[in-house]
Amino acid sequence: MALHLPQLPLEALLRGRALSEARGEPWAVIEGREVLACDAAARALGVRPGMALSAAWALAPRLRARPRDAGLEREALEAIAGWLCRFTPSVSLEPPQGVLAELRGSLRLFGGIGPLAAQLRAGLGEMGFTARLAAAPTARGAWWLALGSSEALLEERAQLERALAVLPVDALGCDPGSLALLADVGVACVGELMRLPRDGVARRFGQALLDALDQALGSAPEARACYRLPERFAARLELPAPVTQAESVLFAARRLLVQLEGFLAARHAGIRRFALRLRHRDARDGVIGIGLAAPAREAEHFTRLLRERLQAITLTEPVEAIALEAAALVPLPGASANLFRDARTEGEEWARLIERLEARLGGGTVQGLAVHPDHRPERASRRIAPLGGTQRAASAGPRPLWLLEPARRLREAGGAPQDGGPLELLAGPERIESGWWDGGEIARDYFIARSADAALLWVYRERGAAGGWYLHGIFA
Repeated sequence: MALHLPQLPLEALLRGRALSEARGEPWAVIEGREVLACDAAARALGVRPGMALSAAWALAPRLRARPRDAGLEREALEAIAGWLCRFTPSVSLEPPQGVLAELRGSLRLFGGIGPLAAQLRAGLGEMGFTARLAAAPTARGAWWLALGSSEALLEERAQLERALAVLPVDALGCDPGSLALLADVGVACVGELMRLPRDGVARRFGQALLDALDQALGSAPEARACYRLPERFAARLELPAPVTQAESVLFAARRLLVQLEGFLAARHAGIRRFALRLRHRDARDGVIGIGLAAPAREAEHFTRLLRERLQAITLTEPVEAIALEAAALVPLPGASANLFRDARTEGEEWARLIERLEARLGGGTVQGLAVHPDHRPERASRRIAPLGGTQRAASAGPRPLWLLEPARRLREAGGAPQDGGPLELLAGPERIESGWWDGGEIARDYFIARSADAALLWVYRERGAAGGWYLHGIFA
C-alpha cells in the first residue's frame, strides 16, 4: 500500500495546525516565491498550491507563509513509517512525500484491504496527517496510483494493468523535459506509453523509465530498503501559536501519544514511564513525568493519565512546542480478550486506578506495604512501590491489624495494666528481644488482653530497669 501525503510540507511544519484553524489564521508553506501547500483557512480565501506568493497575499493579507523545511518533512515521514510498523515490518520511505508498506501478510488479521485502509486513515488523522492511499500488487504500481489521485485498492494484477493504463503520465515522476516530449508525441496516459516500441522509448527517455514500468506491472523485481525503528521514542510538535491553556497542550500531545502507541506496538513493547516536555520561548523547559504501575502502550490510557496531570498544572509561560520521550522499553506481548471477567482483568483495573491516583496526586503519593523480616513489630513492614509484589511473613504469634505509633503507656495498679479499668490477660507472654545490632534494641513480653469494654488489645511489659506496661495494638 502507498501513502502519498500532498499536504506533508504544511503538516510537518505545523503538526498542530488545528489550533491555528480555530483562530482563523491561514497558513501556507512556500518554495521560492510559490505556494507549495496551504491549510483549510487559506483555501477558503482562494489560496491554492502553485499560486504565486504575491497573489496569495493579495487574497489573504493575514496569510502566514513559511519556507519549506526538508528536515521536518523527513522527520514526519519517519514518524508515519514507525507507526505503520505496527501493521507490517516491511515499510519503506518514498521521499519527499510518501511511504510504502507491504501489507499482504496482514490482510487476514485486519479483516481485508478495506477495513485496514479505514484503520490507516483514522490513525493518520489522529496524528494530524492527511494522506492519499492506494493499494496494488506492486509497490511502484501503488505509488503511481497514489500520485495520480487514484485511491484504488487493488488486489489483482489484471486490475492494476487496467488502472495504470488510464493513469496520466504526470504520475510517473518524469522530468519536465520528458513530459514535454511525451506530450509532443501525443502520449497522455501510461497505456499509450506502454504501446510505444520499447527500443524507441529507451533511446528517447532512457532505460530507467522502462525498468520502472516493468516494476510497476510486476514483470521485474524492485528492491526496497525497509525502515528500521529507533531504540527509543522521541517526537516533537511545533505549535502554530503559543498555548496558555493546559487543555490545548493535551489536544496537541494526543497526536504524539498515538504515534507512541504505534511505535510500541511495532516493538511488541510497553513502557512504565514517559515524559512530556513543554518548551517555552523565554523560560526553562517544563517536564511532566508520567509513571505507570504496569507496562502499557495504549494511547487512550496515556491520554487519561496526562489529562489528570495537566488539570493540576497552571501554565505560567506560553508553550510554543512540546516533545514526547520514552526510553526504557519493556517486552509486552499482545493479550487476548476474555469472554468473562477474571482475576487478571481485575488486577489490570486495580493497576489503572493506582496510575490515575498517582497522576492526579503526584509521583510517590501512592504506596504499597510489604512485610519486612524484622521481629520488632514497628519495623515488620515497609513501604514499597504499588503492585511491587508481596512477601510471606515469618511465622510469629497473632498480630493486630492496627498498631499504635508510638506505643501508649498504661497505668498500673498492683503491677497489673489498667486501661479504663483492669485488663484481663488472655494469652502470653510472647518474648521479643531484638535490634541489638543497630541501636534499636528492645526487650518486651507481649500479651493479648481484654479491656472492660470487651476490646481485644495487644500490650507488652518492658523488661529491664525502666519496666512499665504499654498498649501497642488493637485487634478489635
